[in-house]
Amino acid sequence: MPDITRHQSSNRMSQIVTCGDMIYLAGQVAEPGASVAVQTQAILEQIESLLAEVGSDKQHILQAIIWLASMDDFAEMNTIWDSWVPAGRPPARACGGAPLATPDFKVEIIVTACKR
Repeated sequence: MPDITRHQSSNRMSQIVTCGDMIYLAGQVAEPGASVAVQTQAILEQIESLLAEVGSDKQHILQAIIWLASMDDFAEMNTIWDSWVPAGRPPARACGGAPLATPDFKVEIIVTACKR
């Protein structure tokens, strides 16, 4: 049986799940109603904090899945994303449009990473 650990858990979900050296983060959202740029920046800061909690960092992100409430915000989100991703270490990434949990959420990012 693999060693699975759940962090910041509730009855519904865990913010972080580790299995061996693999790290899975729940979808991260930010302050509802803020701009796409502000939400993206806040989410990326949350991701860094969660990864640090389990011994990793953004250089060890393997995959990112980004959901935008409107694909019209793709360029605005990418401006923040591109300045955040470590040079020479971009993760595999997908980005799509979908209704999010509330209309005030404009961005949601899901990350899979590995430990350092």
